[in-house]
Order: sequence, then structure tokens, then C-alpha cells
Amino acid sequence: MSKQRPSNYNTKQREVILRYIASIAGEHVTAAQIVGHFAKENTPVGRTTVYRHLEKLTESGELRRYTTDGVSGACYQYAGGRECGGSPHLHLKCEGCGELLHLKCSSLNDLERHVLDKHAFQINPLKTVL
Repeated sequence: MSKQRPSNYNTKQREVILRYIASIAGEHVTAAQIVGHFAKENTPVGRTTVYRHLEKLTESGELRRYTTDGVSGACYQYAGGRECGGSPHLHLKCEGCGELLHLKCSSLNDLERHVLDKHAFQINPLKTVL
């Protein structure tokens, strides 16, 4: 007979994962970084569980998922709160180390307007990476 897990098993791990990502709001984090964080904290959250909950949290709109080149793994960002989605920003990716950074600048609206007006292209800040 297999031992059953408590019915709130997934909910507790989901909340721990979401709480961690929310605590670094405004930053991007990969699944490997999340697994590493919990390993360092001696919190029992396995790799498969992290991936499963990242998918569910993205589907529910609580996280944003970014894939920057189709080759590297995705990174995630907390979607709640003003610091994450409230101000316009684009993403910059370093070609050397692959780090993904936020570009928050008052000129972004001008850039987006220019690209739309002069080049008939609408920038999607969730998918466009410079």
C-alpha cells in the first residue's frame, strides 16, 4: 500500500514557490535557480515539482514566462504587483552570459511609438528582447 500525501501537498509547495518568486519581484529566475535556492535553504521542493508549478502558475497568470532565444531555458517573473508589470519595460539579454535584464526608461513609450509609426511594428514587451 502506498503512502498518500496530504491533500494540500501541492498547495503548500505551490505557495512556497510563488512566495519565493514574489520575494524577488521585478527579477527573472530560472527553474534551476529556484531549485538551487530551495536546496540551499534545505527546503524539500524537487525539480519536477518546481517545473510543474511554474507551468501552472504561468497558466494562471501569476507568473510571466520569457524565452529569449528558443535554445536557453525559460525564465520566470512574478506577475503581481506594480513593480513587475505596472511600469513599461523591455528586456535586454547579454550575449556573453545570457543574463536577462529589465530596461526601464521614460523614453520607452517614445521608442514603441516610433517603431509603430515609422516601421508598422508593435513591440510586445512580454516577448521582445533586445
